[in-house]
This record gives sequence, structure tokens and C-alpha cells, in this order.
Amino acid sequence: MRLPLPRRSAKAAILAAALAACLIAAPGAHAAPAAPQLHVSGNHLVDSSGGRVVLHGMDRSGAEFACVQGKGIFDGPNDQASVNAIKSWGAAVNAVRVPLNEACWNGESYVSSAYAGVNYINAIKAYVNLLNSNGLVAILDLHWTDGTYTGNSASCSSAQATCQKPMPDAAQAIPFWTSVASTFKGDNAVVFDLFNEPYASRATGNTTSGWQCWKNGGTCNGIGYQVAGMQGMVNAVRATDASNVLMLGGEEYSNDLTQWLAYEPTDPDHNLVASWHSYNFNACANQSCWNSQIAPVIAKVPLVAGEIGESDCAGAYINPLMSWLDSQHTSYLAWTWNNWSGSCSSGPTLITDYNGTPTNYGAAYKAHLASLGGGPGGGTSGPLHAVGAGKCLDVPNQSTTAGTQLDIRDCNGGTNQQWTHTSSGRLTVYSGSGQMCLDANNSQTTAGTKAVIRPCGGGANQQWNVNANGSVTGVQSGLCLDVTGASTANGALVELWTCNGGSNQRWTLG
Repeated sequence: MRLPLPRRSAKAAILAAALAACLIAAPGAHAAPAAPQLHVSGNHLVDSSGGRVVLHGMDRSGAEFACVQGKGIFDGPNDQASVNAIKSWGAAVNAVRVPLNEACWNGESYVSSAYAGVNYINAIKAYVNLLNSNGLVAILDLHWTDGTYTGNSASCSSAQATCQKPMPDAAQAIPFWTSVASTFKGDNAVVFDLFNEPYASRATGNTTSGWQCWKNGGTCNGIGYQVAGMQGMVNAVRATDASNVLMLGGEEYSNDLTQWLAYEPTDPDHNLVASWHSYNFNACANQSCWNSQIAPVIAKVPLVAGEIGESDCAGAYINPLMSWLDSQHTSYLAWTWNNWSGSCSSGPTLITDYNGTPTNYGAAYKAHLASLGGGPGGGTSGPLHAVGAGKCLDVPNQSTTAGTQLDIRDCNGGTNQQWTHTSSGRLTVYSGSGQMCLDANNSQTTAGTKAVIRPCGGGANQQWNVNANGSVTGVQSGLCLDVTGASTANGALVELWTCNGGSNQRWTLG
């Protein structure tokens, strides 16, 4: 987001040790399914088993500015309760984007040591661990960087990392990504967004030289420091043996992707994603432009709309945008999950408090998330496919008898194989007066509990999370919907079992 941010009121620094303590589950709590380990396959993001993953979530601003302003590390709470509030916006929420500051991570001398270097790194590590342990992908974004720039569209004249620069500086951005990649390599539930919002073309004076600067870096006309180009940052990450997915924002504050494919860097791991930002005040802000400029990129590589929003605190822009992105099976996150004074007057803000009370703009986003349900593809209804068996969750013989145990069978399109994940978390089959709910038999919470159908009630034994990693977990038990014995045969019974990541516990809805 490039709207200028006012200085915030003082916040107490959230120490890494306190955050780490929050990772310990309360007695009796059930661990959330692990966040999906992502890689690129064709033009999709997929998990470790090859299931498609579409990301939906929020940007969590603060770690890019609080530290350099001497206010702390985060802006607002970053504990389990705050993550619960984010997740309360619906089962479709599976990602949080965290903007970072290179000077704070690298421990540059002008940043208070309390908020820099090892203290900053440990706090970010603890927050990423917290997100991942809650089943959420963490997207780490290099947001503010060093380098003096006073040219076209300059946000500030300081050489310090106190605003959005046209491109990152080689002197600090390359060490930053080397360190970040070394820290998080092996955890592919962490995505690296290499630079927030490039605008090199405004500095260099034309589109071609801007895109060349974007890719290659080095000496760029109009920029008074050596630039870290996208290729150099890709190389820095891969030199650490980190295979994490990398997001690369286009030109014009990541809104222009017209030359992204032509200037796409080389990646030995083939794990690059186009990052796109879309606001109502951008140049590409209507469906005609999306179809002509953005859809061709989506056809070739995965795309994540890392920031979407609008400046009027409403939903008139994001609603058609999200519908279009849904039609393209494309990921998106909204700016921003922050309670800033003046609400939306400081830019598009989703909430009025950290309990998750939405602004008008946030209410539009929350309602759309609820309509998505959950699961890797964000679908709300259709067959519930058993990934390991290649079959569908089935009510045997189209039974409507309460207590009938479910099985898997060849997908046939029958009403006994059509499931809907409701906004209240139920998985329903059939309709009207004959509607039934997926039920943990007799409200049992032990491994081996039968998955049955019963008339829908209000019990937690009929509430289910359809998770980003493909698991379906009981809210009451924390157990996973499981094909018994990992069988692939027609008639194999379905039960609840301890989550283990097996393919017999992976499902896709729709």
C-alpha cells in the first residue's frame, strides 16, 4: 500500500519470548492442521500432495514501520487471540501477509537495538510460527528499504528505510533476503514477497528502462543507489538452498503486469508467482483491464493479489474484483488488518478493533470470505472428493436414516454426494426438509468415531473446518475426516482419526 502512513501512537514492544509462549496450546485445546507446504505446478499453487491451494487472507501492517519509528516491533497485538480473530472471518482464511523492514531485520545502526537485529528477527520468527501453527501461510514482504530517492513520486527524501522506494537497494536488500531465506528455508508454508511495490519506470523515465531496472538492478537512471533487481534477489534466496515460493510484484506499485512475463527472472526451482496489487485508484481498475492485462499472466503463472482494497471504506470495488479473481481461481489478500485512528481515513482498514469488528469496507470483505466456505479451492458446495482414493464422500444407497455411516464411492453426481459447507461450519447433504448434516457419531471425540449423517442441530459435533491443507477437521474433536485404512475401494467406510497428513485425510470440495 502506498498511501502515506501517519506516525502511530506508542505501542509496547511485543517480545519474542512472550510471543513464543503464546504458541503453547491451552490445556484441552486441539492443534490446528499445519499450514500447507507450497510449491508451483503450472499456473497453480499446490501443496505437498499436489492439491491446488488458493490463498485468502489479510495484510497485517506494522512490522515495516513501528521498529524504524522507535515504537516497537508490531502495531497492535500479535498473540493467539489476535490470530483467532483473523480466523474468525471464515474457513477460507488461510494466509497472512507480513510487511517487513530491511533495516530492522539487518540491525542497522539507526534503528533502536530493542527493535532491531536478533530481537526483531526472533519476534518475526515467533509470529510466523504462530501463524503456521494455526494453519495459516505466512507471506513475508520486503516493504521499506534504504536508499536516497527524491525523484518522480518519491515518498520521502530520507536515505533510511522509512518509506516506499522505487526499488530496493542492493547493499541491504540482498543481505536481507539471504538472511530471511536462511531463517525460513525448509518451511514452505512461508512465501517470500521480494519487494512490495516497485515503481522503477517513474524513476528511469520510461517503461522499458523501468522493467530492465526491475529485473536486472544495478545502476538505474534516476535512482541514486545501486538497485537490487528481481533476478539478484531470486539468486540470493536460491543460493541458500531455500525452495520457498517467491512473489514478484510488477511495475507501477505492483499494478502493472503487462511486461511481467517478458521480464520474468530465471528460477532454478520454478517457484515464481506474479504479485498484483489492485485498488480503486490504480490504473488497471476495471474488468476490461483485468481481462486484457491480468488474465494472460494468470494463464501462465500463479498470481497472488497481495493487496486489494478501496479508498472509500466500502465494497463497491472489491466485490466485483473478488468475484473476477474467484472466476480465475486466483488468490487475494486485503489491506489491512489494523485498527488505526480514523478508521479508513488512514487508508483501507478492515477492522475497528482487534477483536475483528469490521469497518464497512471490512464487512464487505468478511461477507465475501464467508461465501467462499473453505478448502484449497475455496468452494462451498459440490462433491467432497477423497483425494487419495479418487472417489467421493457418499451416503450409502441415498439413505436418509439418521446414524448412517458414510463411505466413499465412484463420483456419480448424485444428491447423496453433493455437500455444502455452510457459513456456520456445517457440511450438509440433501435439501429442504430432508437435509442432513455430517455428524461425529454420539458426539464422540476419540479416534475411530464414525462419520454419520443426522438431522442438523446446533452441536459442535456437526461443525467442521475445511482447511487449506485439504483436511476436514471436527471443531469439537480436532480429529480429521479419514477413509478407514487408507482404502481406495468402493464402500470404504469414513471415520474420524488423529490427523496425520495422509492422502486418505485429504479432501477437495467442489
